[in-house]
Amino acid sequence: MTAEHTPTPPRWLKPLNRVLMGLQRTGLGMKDLPVLTVPGRRSGKPRSTPLSVLDEGGERYLLEGFPGADWARNVRAAGGLGTLSVGKRREQVRLVELDAEEAVAILRLWPERLPDGAKIMADAGVVEAVTPEAFEAVVGTCGVFRVHRV
Repeated sequence: MTAEHTPTPPRWLKPLNRVLMGLQRTGLGMKDLPVLTVPGRRSGKPRSTPLSVLDEGGERYLLEGFPGADWARNVRAAGGLGTLSVGKRREQVRLVELDAEEAVAILRLWPERLPDGAKIMADAGVVEAVTPEAFEAVVGTCGVFRVHRV
């Protein structure tokens, strides 16, 4: 019997996120990069992560791209409260995790609307392919969060 594979982010993802956030802070690029900041679940210190935001029907959504992602665990521990920044614009938000039934529709949209992030998930083994059906299959494994302005 083989051990079950737990998908993990590629090793280059965290260093790339640091570079992208550094570029954003200096104003040299990535001004439209959405960054979620939430308190760390253990330290309470602000933790920032660049994330893809899907806009659908006037609502915004975030996807936990890897099961057990730190940012999602921090969001859950913080009761969903955080700050979403794009460039110099900052807004206080509450992230509400969708139930499986609601999450399916958003998961199916993800590979079509955000193919670069979807490809990273496929390359890491989170999903089997960059298709709506493959993303639907991760319902309950990768959380989907609706963004509400506070």
